[in-house]
Amino acid sequence: MKIHHLSFFAVVCGFVATAHAELKLPAIIGDNMVLQQKQANPIWGWDTPGTEVVVTFAGQTKTGKAGDDGKWTVTLDALSANATPSTMTFKGTDSKVVKNILIGEVWLCSGQSNMQWPVQQTWDGDLEILTANDPEIRLVKVPNVGTQEAQKDFKGQWRVCNPSTVGGFSAVGYYYGRLLHQTLGVPVGLIDNSWGGSAAEAWVKRDVFDADARFKAEQDQWEKTEATYDFQKVKADFEIQKAAWDAKTPEEKAAGQAPRSPSNPLIGNQRPGNLYAGCLHPIIGYGIKGVIWYQGESNTGRAAKYNDLMTLLIGGWRSDWKQGNFPFYFVQLADFMAEKSEPGNSAWAELREAQTLTMNTVENTGQAVIIDLGETNNIHPRNKRDVAERLARWALVKDYGFDQIPHRSPEFKNMEIKDNKAVIIFDHVGDGLRTLDVDELKGFSICGEDGKWVWADAKFVAAQKNDTVEVSSPHVAKPVAVRYAWADNPVCNILSTEGLPLTPFRTDRSSE
Repeated sequence: MKIHHLSFFAVVCGFVATAHAELKLPAIIGDNMVLQQKQANPIWGWDTPGTEVVVTFAGQTKTGKAGDDGKWTVTLDALSANATPSTMTFKGTDSKVVKNILIGEVWLCSGQSNMQWPVQQTWDGDLEILTANDPEIRLVKVPNVGTQEAQKDFKGQWRVCNPSTVGGFSAVGYYYGRLLHQTLGVPVGLIDNSWGGSAAEAWVKRDVFDADARFKAEQDQWEKTEATYDFQKVKADFEIQKAAWDAKTPEEKAAGQAPRSPSNPLIGNQRPGNLYAGCLHPIIGYGIKGVIWYQGESNTGRAAKYNDLMTLLIGGWRSDWKQGNFPFYFVQLADFMAEKSEPGNSAWAELREAQTLTMNTVENTGQAVIIDLGETNNIHPRNKRDVAERLARWALVKDYGFDQIPHRSPEFKNMEIKDNKAVIIFDHVGDGLRTLDVDELKGFSICGEDGKWVWADAKFVAAQKNDTVEVSSPHVAKPVAVRYAWADNPVCNILSTEGLPLTPFRTDRSSE
């Protein structure tokens, strides 16, 4: 009887295991997706270990085998762009069909809140939504999950672009993708993987971050937090404070400030590795053309390490994606906060400088300068269309062969001191430099050996393209350094004749 009982139990367990065995696909591989054209595309999922899975698409049949962890992967051969909806079939323990697939250009849109900012909250967002009927643009959003445990999947799905789906999607991402679609005439897939307020280090793989000695101080601080932080105690303390606040009179409340509900930094968007594991990991390997990135506000105050951090981030993403040094185009911080009456130091200007350094030191990157598009009282400037178009200029030139389109903002090249004047030469000026709004060149400051900065007079020196500016001040007899647009919210007005703003700079960085 005992033997029969065990045998029956084994049969039942085997039946249950078989009944629950299921071919599964990740959310990134599903109805309405866009596959990247002209490159091999990995397709993956899960099934019972040892199961052979057959994938059929566009005349190709590929077979993979589920490993001990249940994961299987096949790689589709490269295909050309195709706007005719196609079907992909899967046969393993059971069968699945993925429908309405297009082939075109796929871009990952990542960063913090200015990338996350939705179409519905931009200027003319209501009109943009009304006209967003384009079934050849596909959208998918990855939800915000902060964890140190690498996630295999996320809750979400690809959606066809239309007025009911575009409003809550990344505005920079949508405007960028729409311009590419209109220019190239091929389908475009956009992956919104952004989280407002996130720090750059949260998007870096944790063991990669921890292995880099340049970030030891940050590593030590986080290790201390991880070892000592007690969120339950913090919540209990908050409840006590809230109860005391609720008991106050209206007059007492008017004179004070209500306690704020605490957030747990261990699952938040600042902890190194959290967003790499929670948001990025589920899509790593999906075929993409490249990345657009809008982030930096949360790293102001730590500009000295931002270039190192972004170099680590970009290199890590490219290495893990295994799709070569794909393009990585980013947005420089906009102008923000109050305008200052006197020149001086600026944490936001230092962060912008670090971003420019990344463009000039990391292969296949590009920077969209938007020092003219910010808002004094809004860290989320609502003009996202111009931001997206400046990013798109980089892609159109570097990736799609439109060499005639201006794409790079003018930049500082070198400086020469002549008598009591600093002569600045610029690079990437296109057809030349000009001013906006008034003829006077605004935004320059100058200092002598005493290190005291004063506003400077500036003028174009006769040159073929207005690529040279002479800077001076009656208060500085022997200038040693010049700055331009060096403030949180600078007053500056120089741009190329094609409309790209002069990149903020300082000549004194190397001497600090």
